[in-house]
Amino acid sequence: MSEGRDRVERGRAKIDWARGHMPLLDRIRGRFLKERPFAGHRIGMSIHLEAKTACLAILLRDGGAAVLVTGSNPLSTQDDVASALGEEKGIAVHARHGVSEAEYTDHLRQVLAGRPDLLLDDGGDLVHLLHAGQGGAVIGGCEETTTGVARLRALERAGGLRFPMFAVNDARMKYLFDNRYGTGQSVWDAILRSTNLLVAGKTVLVAGYGWCGRGVALRACGLGARVVVAEVDPVRAVEAVMDGFGVAPLAEAIAGADVVVTTTGCRDVVTREALEKAKDGVLLSNAGHFDVEIDKAALASLATSRRLVRDGIEEFVLADGRRLYLLGEGRLVNLVLGDGHPVEIMDISFALQALTLCHLVESPRLKPAVYAVPPEIDRTVAEMKLASLSARIDTLSQAQRDYLGLGSS
Repeated sequence: MSEGRDRVERGRAKIDWARGHMPLLDRIRGRFLKERPFAGHRIGMSIHLEAKTACLAILLRDGGAAVLVTGSNPLSTQDDVASALGEEKGIAVHARHGVSEAEYTDHLRQVLAGRPDLLLDDGGDLVHLLHAGQGGAVIGGCEETTTGVARLRALERAGGLRFPMFAVNDARMKYLFDNRYGTGQSVWDAILRSTNLLVAGKTVLVAGYGWCGRGVALRACGLGARVVVAEVDPVRAVEAVMDGFGVAPLAEAIAGADVVVTTTGCRDVVTREALEKAKDGVLLSNAGHFDVEIDKAALASLATSRRLVRDGIEEFVLADGRRLYLLGEGRLVNLVLGDGHPVEIMDISFALQALTLCHLVESPRLKPAVYAVPPEIDRTVAEMKLASLSARIDTLSQAQRDYLGLGSS
């Protein structure tokens, strides 16, 4: 078998494995094959291109769409999956692992050159490039990340948003599970796989106590680590204390941290000041969308030497001999050094994405704005997930609904 054919077969096997563990998408596929809600539409996707996202692209194709796919991070595309997906009828792939920033942007442009009228974005790069001038008439789209939603809201406030976008990240069935349980497990999957080090007994510093930070802290605690949280929001900081974690300013806490995980979605979190105080041997990792949370320029300028010590781990030796280790170039550690969120978690998130895009197509034209996912979609996905778990719940009687002022069921 040729190397290229072998790569395709490996990618296809990964996709088949993921598809076999995504019962929600499988159930939606049955509906889409019958109804073909995306017939005549072109869907542009910018997403971390691996097996689970390939399953989403195939589902949208099965719903009748022509699908154009690219990556949402230069280091998260899995080439075997991209090769296999590219052989699927009705799906065009423009992505490769390890591209330069210029190549990454060119791949986004190639997707937009296909004139998609529906968008599925992860981080906001596709939408923002389109707003910069490339692209045609867009009905609307979805955004699934905290960072991407923040960028959309900023664009909306500035009066520049040209079409409706749904904030899938803000749906309950997204942030309560994807952000918390997905990030919590996948970050530690990547750190453990890439370092082969023990977590128990170490001090872990988590920057940011949103849903992603909560998940990372929870799993670190479960692995036997002492957890300290750095926050700027006093309410979240109180919550971290009451969850049993220490709270301290990052530039102070880093002196005792063995592992740092940033989960803020903001820039300049681990600054030069913090790096100058960092403990010898500290592992520096980021779980935010962009590689701006750890000051990589400062780290490089402080180092007297640097070398790659393991795949994806770079050692920076400072003038006093301290060694600081940067994981995954400071990019999303769970996707650069791992496979991203667990399959069953992304089954939930992608069910939300698919049903929200379907809602967008079926709705009257909406004005340009950032919209919440309709609560009935959240509920539908939750009910499907419960069914897949063979779990059942109670329902309110009419008397209870009347008591609560909910009206008829």
